[in-house]
Amino acid sequence: MTVVADVDRRPRAAQAEVTRRQILTTAERLFAEEGLYAVSNRQISAAAGQGNNAAVGYHFGTKADLVRAIARRHTEAIEELRVACVSAVRGSREVRDWVDCLVRPVTSHLSSLDGPTWFARFAAQVMTDPTFRPVLAEESLASPSLREVLEQLSSCLPDVPPDVRADRADMVRHLILHVCAERERALAGGELTPRAGWDGAATGLVDAIVGLWTAPHDGGRPRSRPPGL
Repeated sequence: MTVVADVDRRPRAAQAEVTRRQILTTAERLFAEEGLYAVSNRQISAAAGQGNNAAVGYHFGTKADLVRAIARRHTEAIEELRVACVSAVRGSREVRDWVDCLVRPVTSHLSSLDGPTWFARFAAQVMTDPTFRPVLAEESLASPSLREVLEQLSSCLPDVPPDVRADRADMVRHLILHVCAERERALAGGELTPRAGWDGAATGLVDAIVGLWTAPHDGGRPRSRPPGL
């Protein structure tokens, strides 16, 4: 009886996993194209071919749980790529080596996916949403290799005031996020892009970020306001 019961459970477990994958892929696409608040669980269930409107809640729980599952689906693959990247440059004192480790695992992962892809646009939507942004940030910073990259990069950067460094860190995050999202959108729409492939796009990003981190600064001195302002 136990053997029969185990056999009976296997097809159900396999079907449940297929359903979960369908929901994740559909939710990622809809969130990327329409935004998190514009898409309901009912819409995701219907678009994923689920007759049960409660399928999303049944398999994932809350919308935050769904967002986390989508993020984890990609961050685990990116982590593997970043571990290899870090291993290749560990001990380096070159800013560019650590910026490479920041950028290329993301672009390499996007390049490895069957097109069209939605993860970059999904991430951009999440990171501009104050409710769900902490979910993606938490998943990303759970990566030991990313924490090592950020620590090593910080130790290699020029000595600048804390407010300048914080300002540039925000710029770097937005640059990676939105350049990847815009390229992904253009590729999905069949539009021409400045770089032929994701590897070239990564090179452009790394060039820009290295320049940003090493650019001169004015020390954060307050600027005089133009007359009338």
